[in-house]
Amino acid sequence: MHAPDHRPAVDRLCHWFESLSPQSLAQLGDFYTVDARFKDPFNEVWGIPAITRVFEHMFNSLHEPRFVVTHRITDGAQCFLVWEFHFRFQRFDSAIEQVVHGGSHLQLAEDGRVSDHRDYWDAAEELYEKLPLVGRLMRWLKRRANR
Repeated sequence: MHAPDHRPAVDRLCHWFESLSPQSLAQLGDFYTVDARFKDPFNEVWGIPAITRVFEHMFNSLHEPRFVVTHRITDGAQCFLVWEFHFRFQRFDSAIEQVVHGGSHLQLAEDGRVSDHRDYWDAAEELYEKLPLVGRLMRWLKRRANR
């Protein structure tokens, strides 16, 4: 049996991620299976409605969030995306664009939709250190740990 070539589906998915907007969330079912799992450092949810809420929260909490996929590896039904997440904080100095570097391991269903999505990124370095008060504490702890 020949395994399907998921590269075209991954190309469409990367384009969707890079153009993600509150309006495009209505297309989530075109890219994720009904019972898909999504896990990141803050969430672990199942199903399209729950995954949609994670992305809605992102749009409600941040200014101009956007993903840039910098690398992708597709091997059968497995895919790994390396990305940059650009955004500005709403509560703090919103003039400064922040960038989080991370990756997503995706398990693809036979039809090329995502059945399992797990994000990997360092919340301490990539997010907490960028917050005004918490960041100072995190950088101090990092220096202490490196001694």
